[in-house]
Formats: sequence, C-alpha cells, structure tokens
Amino acid sequence: MQTTSNPAQATIVLDDSERQPCEIWTRVMGYHRPLSSFNTGKQGEFNERKYFVEPCNAKQH
Repeated sequence: MQTTSNPAQATIVLDDSERQPCEIWTRVMGYHRPLSSFNTGKQGEFNERKYFVEPCNAKQH
C-alpha cells in the first residue's frame, strides 16, 4: 500500500494483490441472489438495467 506525501491529500493506492473481491447481490423475483450465480444471459440483463430516482412529492395529503 502506498500513500501520498501530503497528509491533507492522503490517497491510498492498493495493488491488485491487496484487493478483496466485492460480491454484488440483487433482488430477483422477490428474493436476493448473488450476481455471480446468474448465467451469462441474466448477467447481461443486469448490466443493461437503467437506474432512476423517483421524484419526491413535496405535498403530502
């Protein structure tokens, strides 16, 4: 692991050998499954998903 010389701008740089894989889970058909268990077609569908933020309705009745 390396850090920059300026403590105010401390940036940690990791080598690939120091990294840990991150498992992605997603909700499918009402339950959660790891993306790694998906077949190639389902992984492709996951990568094509579009994400959105639903606007907040300021007025509540």
